[in-house]
Amino acid sequence: MTAFDWHRFLLNDLSLAFLGEVAFRVLFAYIIVFAFLKISGRRGIRQLSLFELVIILTLGSASGDVTFYDDVPILPVAMVFVVLLLLYRLTTWLTARSPRFSRLIEGDVVTLIQEGLYELDSLNRLNISENEFFMELRQQGVEHLGQVRLAILELDGDVSLYFYDSDEVRPGLSVLPPPHREDFTRVPSDGLYACNHCGLTQHLEAQQTSRCSRCHKESWSAASRSIRLR
Repeated sequence: MTAFDWHRFLLNDLSLAFLGEVAFRVLFAYIIVFAFLKISGRRGIRQLSLFELVIILTLGSASGDVTFYDDVPILPVAMVFVVLLLLYRLTTWLTARSPRFSRLIEGDVVTLIQEGLYELDSLNRLNISENEFFMELRQQGVEHLGQVRLAILELDGDVSLYFYDSDEVRPGLSVLPPPHREDFTRVPSDGLYACNHCGLTQHLEAQQTSRCSRCHKESWSAASRSIRLR
């Protein structure tokens, strides 16, 4: 083998005309994936359930192979598309008629925040990253948990938020990143503090250390009282 053999590096033993076939194969794969999304009635990837994402990844793998492997024929990929579409139709039919099957395939909505406090069982069960969740809240205009009456994790992974009215907002745990929120195990001054693990607020005295009565953690930050700006 010759080093820096550019013909081998660029085309190996394929002819230059095969690039035209690759262009046609890419067009075919594009049409197959687009047709599936169109037939399934979905408008965007964020609307896909876990099952639908598996279908798309499987179809993407099959259509990806056909784009540039010269020994992969097109008709088997078309058969993959037909079978996956039939599986999709069967699954959606069963999901609409069987609540148990629906929960198995799509899961359940999960309550993450209720009345300004984390739902600890939900967070522990889902193993959600706090930083990622805080980012999601900030992007929807949340500054602290006391502004949120209810937060629900939907089947498609989106978080739906329901807010308190301005006159009902309560003190809560700040969701700002570390440069904008100091955390303490021994609080520096008298005031209202929020548990960094569950959001419970509690009045603490200067230099006091305290264990949260709800989650038994010992990390606190100053509770925020700001009203949500719309």
